[in-house]
Amino acid sequence: MQSVLNTNEFGAFEIIVVDNYSHDDSCRMVKNEFPQIKLIRNKENLGFSKAVNIGLEKSRGEFICLLNPDTLVSDNTFNKLLDYITLNPNTGCIGPKILNPDGTLQLACKRSFPDPFSAFFKLIGLSRLFPESIRFGKYNLTFLDENKIHDVDAISGSFMLFPKLIVDKIGAFDESFFMYGEDLDFCHRIKQIGYNIIYNPITSIIHYKGESAKTAPYDMIQLFYIAFHKYYKKYSDQYPSWKLLHFIVSFGIT
Repeated sequence: MQSVLNTNEFGAFEIIVVDNYSHDDSCRMVKNEFPQIKLIRNKENLGFSKAVNIGLEKSRGEFICLLNPDTLVSDNTFNKLLDYITLNPNTGCIGPKILNPDGTLQLACKRSFPDPFSAFFKLIGLSRLFPESIRFGKYNLTFLDENKIHDVDAISGSFMLFPKLIVDKIGAFDESFFMYGEDLDFCHRIKQIGYNIIYNPITSIIHYKGESAKTAPYDMIQLFYIAFHKYYKKYSDQYPSWKLLHFIVSFGIT
């Protein structure tokens, strides 16, 4: 939150924090150190999508930025991305380059929709062995230059900036996704109505991936496979191989 406030680039803005039943001193810290921030405390962990939707319902801005709590934002990030949206009004959602704490690229910041084959190549490691291959590197689009702007299928839910009118057009996040997959689904629905999803490395953030989930009493791997299953089931008409994938994922869940 401090990195967001330190950007010093806002006109009128609001910051909404939705606490999903944390078990540490996060809420007290927010109240004491950031009294200007609107804090919403859930009485149980409602999942990522539902927590986001609670924040969306309270938001009043023309643009909305979803930002994970385990991130650090570079100076002028918001203005740079908002300028791009202003100049390119067909942008439905935009995200920056996302870096790991060691400075390497976090691959989830630019993705394709994971068809069964690209997911399989990712699972068995071919995407890592042949990152510049269009066929094997499709899952995370590793064959694309990470330092150039690209129109992609999906970006990471750890940072998503979009006009609020997008929510008016497609609805909020699908709450059947408890954790994982909700960002893919949101991007999928944006693309379906003709808007672009943009990866823009003009600015970057650091994402300490998984820090906010470490204290959660859930099996993260199982949640990932469940979300994977839900995503393919929802869009099964677009994936003829879904029945085979359904068997594989169901086997993985068990």
